[in-house]
Amino acid sequence: MSELKQRLRDDLTAAMKARDELVKGTLRMTLTAIGNAEVAGTEARELSDDEVLKIIAKEAKKRAESAEAFSAAGRTELAAQEIAEGEVLAGYLPTQLTDDELAAIATAAVAETEAELGEKPGQRQMGQVMKKANAAAAGRADGGRVAAAVKALLA
Repeated sequence: MSELKQRLRDDLTAAMKARDELVKGTLRMTLTAIGNAEVAGTEARELSDDEVLKIIAKEAKKRAESAEAFSAAGRTELAAQEIAEGEVLAGYLPTQLTDDELAAIATAAVAETEAELGEKPGQRQMGQVMKKANAAAAGRADGGRVAAAVKALLA
């Protein structure tokens, strides 16, 4: 079992003992998503820590999007619940990159692509640059933020 998944299970047990409904519900939903991913496809398999981390990030993103939708609809109590669940999940995610760190990664990806191509990459080579930038960011920044940083350099 992956270390992160075991940590989630241990924290779920602690939340049950402490009668913390917010953490208990959030971790149960997350562990269910992980279980669904493990049995998806033709053969059941154990997920690695990186794959579990991606699922947690996806769940956190869902919470943020739901909170935004509830806020827009005037459902502040539901938005607050989603925000609280997102904060629980954020504790399992690596710290997010600052804008300066993200700009440095984007600049390095552009320079690396420029060295490969022999010319300054343009908008047509954005996919190549994004591949390098996303690998360097490794889940520490949202794809939209990475894309915005790269797009600003290529424009």
